[in-house]
Amino acid sequence: MPATPTSEDARPLRADARRNRAKVLAAAREAFTAEGLAVPLDEIARRAGVGAGTVYRHFPTKEALFEAVVSDTLESQTARGRAALAEDDPGAALFTFLEELVAGAMVKMDLADALIGAGVPLQPGTSAVAARLREVLVELLTRAQASGAVRTDVDGADLYALIAGAVAAERRRPADTRDGRLVRVLCDGLRA
Repeated sequence: MPATPTSEDARPLRADARRNRAKVLAAAREAFTAEGLAVPLDEIARRAGVGAGTVYRHFPTKEALFEAVVSDTLESQTARGRAALAEDDPGAALFTFLEELVAGAMVKMDLADALIGAGVPLQPGTSAVAARLREVLVELLTRAQASGAVRTDVDGADLYALIAGAVAAERRRPADTRDGRLVRVLCDGLRA
C-alpha cells in the first residue's frame, strides 16, 4: 500500500510517521465515538501514545482530525465492498455487506452527525470517498440483480434511502437490542 501523503504536500510519509498517523486515527475514532468532539487533541495524543506536536503536525485542527476519521472509515468500508464484489454469490455478497455497513454506520453516523453539527462541511476528498462507496454499492446491487437474487425494481437511490432508514431505525432502538434484525428485514425485502 502506498504511503499516505501529508496534508502539506504530496510527499509520502516516512514509515514511523505513517504508524503515528494510524495510532492517532485509531485513538481519535475511539474517543470521538465515545465522547464526541469535546475530546481535546492533547487527550487524543495521550491515548495514541504520541506527543501533541505529532497530532498537530498531521491534523492542525480537531475538525481536520475528525474528518480524517470519517474519511478513513469510508475508505475501509469501500475496500470491504470491493472485496465483496469478488465473491462468487452476488446476492449473499450484497446482503452480507449491507449487514456490515449498517452495523458500522452506527459509529460512522455518529461521526458524520457530529461533523455536521459542528458546522464542518465535508471536504472534497471525503466527499469523493463517499461517492466511491456509493459506486461500489450500486455495483453490488447490479450484480445481485443480474444473478436473480435481488428484485429489479430497486435502484441505487432506493438502496441508499433504505440503508439510511435502517441506520435511523437501529439508532432509535436501545443499544442492548441492536441485533441486526432490522437490516435482515431490509435484506428480505430486497430479495427477488
